[in-house]
Amino acid sequence: MDPFRRLSLTTGILFLLTFVSAIVGVALYGPVLSDPDFVLGSADASAENLVILGALCELVLIAANIGTALALYPVLKRQSPALALGYVAARIVECVFIAVGLLALLTVVTLRQEGAASEPALLVLGQGLVDLRDWTFLLGPGFVVGIGNGLLLGWLLWRSHLVPRPMALIGVIGGPLMTLSGIAVMFGAYEQTSVPSVLFTLPEIVWEASLGIYLVAKGFRPAAVARLAPARELTTSS
Repeated sequence: MDPFRRLSLTTGILFLLTFVSAIVGVALYGPVLSDPDFVLGSADASAENLVILGALCELVLIAANIGTALALYPVLKRQSPALALGYVAARIVECVFIAVGLLALLTVVTLRQEGAASEPALLVLGQGLVDLRDWTFLLGPGFVVGIGNGLLLGWLLWRSHLVPRPMALIGVIGGPLMTLSGIAVMFGAYEQTSVPSVLFTLPEIVWEASLGIYLVAKGFRPAAVARLAPARELTTSS
């Protein structure tokens, strides 16, 4: 398989995997996120396993996130080495926030299992850890993603013509909108799950989903690939 096609296919699959793992992970976190008494052990014992499975999904998400950046870097650096490295850095920062969030929820599970503190203390600790996870979700997937996956990646792909420019433009516009929405949530303008937040986030979702599907189905545009380094050089450097 042509090296460019292999990279585009790998990237597309990883992007789609980020969607599946992120959505399933949030769904599995339901018991700990929605029940303030979860840490006291009032929920069904099987709820602990759901939270642990959610953490495993987010570990897959972290691996897929970093994978997208590493798969794209050999191509993107031919457009702009600095911005390509910035995209990799943004993906890593996003993953750090995700990791802190999943560790916070796993700690809630441990507190529930051990029950070492008094009931009021457990409630405070448990809610504090859930709040910490909410902040990591806002600052990682809700803020950094707009800069990395939206603005940086969208701009690099728009300039390089590797994907249709109208599609890349959605990322260039949608990324900053998502980041600005994250700032608005930070200052209490509206909730992260509110209608305005969803509307400002929707373009970024459309951009990432369309990018994953396009790269799996078609790969990079041949005319744009021809303007980049030869496939032999790509293989050698990567």
